[in-house]
Amino acid sequence: MEETKKSLLDDSFTSAMTLTNSGVPQVPDRYVLPPSQRPALGSSLGTTETTLPVIDLSLLNQPLLRSRAIHEISMACKEFGFFQVINHGIPSSVVKDAFDAATQFFDLPVEEKMLLVSANVHEPVRYGTSLNHSTDGVHYWRDFIKHYSHPLSKWINMWPSNPPCYKDKVGKYAEATHVLHKQLIEAISESLGLEKNYLKEEIEEGSQVMAVNCYPACPEPEIALGMPPHSDFSSLTILLQSSQGLQIMDCNKNWVCVPYIEGALIVQLGDQVEVMSNGIYKSVIHRVTVNKDVKRLSFASLHSLPLHKKISPAPKLVNANNTPAYGEFSFNDFLDYISSNDFIQERFIDTIKKSSS
Repeated sequence: MEETKKSLLDDSFTSAMTLTNSGVPQVPDRYVLPPSQRPALGSSLGTTETTLPVIDLSLLNQPLLRSRAIHEISMACKEFGFFQVINHGIPSSVVKDAFDAATQFFDLPVEEKMLLVSANVHEPVRYGTSLNHSTDGVHYWRDFIKHYSHPLSKWINMWPSNPPCYKDKVGKYAEATHVLHKQLIEAISESLGLEKNYLKEEIEEGSQVMAVNCYPACPEPEIALGMPPHSDFSSLTILLQSSQGLQIMDCNKNWVCVPYIEGALIVQLGDQVEVMSNGIYKSVIHRVTVNKDVKRLSFASLHSLPLHKKISPAPKLVNANNTPAYGEFSFNDFLDYISSNDFIQERFIDTIKKSSS
């Protein structure tokens, strides 16, 4: 680990936050995207006509209305692999406290944050910038702290001790999202015609990675990104955002801006649900834009099966007319892949798709 830190320091590790605070008038060359990959922010204005689904989760607890909510979730998963949820049960005070702790963490002196820096994607607690500072060809305008979060008692002692409130405030939010994830996976399983408890054991024993992201104000947002286009390896990602910045790719390969809705959480399908559904549902390709004037914070809670547990198409969704479209994979397989491959060039899920011939 010390060698990894040394190599990062030798590589002139400079966080996006440090660059913004220093008042750089333009982004350094290493952050400049090739013209074809730039966000073309002006063109996104035409995408606002798309109505993205917002689902009231309180309906799931009302016997006469549950089927309506399940249907809405099914439609959202088929069309977008994405939806926002309201009345999700996580108190606004817990959300506010999590944002407060994250703000304090990213405001720490860089020397303090560097104690947690690592280029090793298997590290259970890791601070960094971009995606992986030491291997990225183009860098991304993001600082992050990632940590394993379930079961909380196993990991929380490894989390940042500074600010002092971090473990308590982010811990409460992590526990609340774990409970919400179980509810969402039940509803998604049901919407596929599976037993609602189809993945119950795997989810209870599964992993939760909390990526806390800081996207500082960027002097040239039209030529940089906070995160490149990708899909998540997870079963689901539950995303909390402080302002607009997320974009998803629709079925016509157009980028759609996800609106900021006060109090709502974003639910994104990951590769594990695409494989489980045998392609009925698709994991959503998304990216993060940056803003010239606004710093954006987000909590991406990535929930997946246990590290070594393989996921494959649900037997009930496979028959003579619908043969398995994917091989099996585990979270660990994904980590091994991104350790030695550029997942921007080829999505991990594409490596396990079976040919239709």
